Amino acid sequence: MQFGRTYEEFEVGATYKHWPGKTVTEYDDHLFCLLTMNHHPLHMDTNYAEKTTDFGRNVVVGNYVYSLLLGMSVPDISGKAIANLEIESLKHVAPTFHGDTIYGETTVLDKWPSKSKNDRGIVHVETKGYKQDGTLVCVFRRKVMVPTETYIKERGGEQPGRPELKQQEK
Repeated sequence: MQFGRTYEEFEVGATYKHWPGKTVTEYDDHLFCLLTMNHHPLHMDTNYAEKTTDFGRNVVVGNYVYSLLLGMSVPDISGKAIANLEIESLKHVAPTFHGDTIYGETTVLDKWPSKSKNDRGIVHVETKGYKQDGTLVCVFRRKVMVPTETYIKERGGEQPGRPELKQQEK
């Protein structure tokens, strides 16, 4: 299974469709809100959401949707990353509700070698998240520093630091 890419493996214009999607539950949304201390009633209080908002129901907190999409992209984009350098833009386009399933895809916009170290490069990508009906819900662009093949070879290969299983005596 591929886990991220080296600089050489990225192709400008390529789009990676992340799989599988994630169905957002009320529990997921509430746990994220509690962990991040986001107690806005739009996310946590069904009575408030039903009676006082245009949506008539709770809306999933946008940063959870963004975090899901970022996580979904790791096997395709940043699994080998040295660093996420910048989130250039983040747009929440449409609401996500409990029970919606989120899918994501990332397109490579550009790439260039690092100016300071020749064993890495920068990849500029845009990730789009959409619901089960195809509605776009979130778009963000980021710059990711990724290793070259040389970097990987010099630091122990694809899974550096992974211990080997010891032989058990019988």
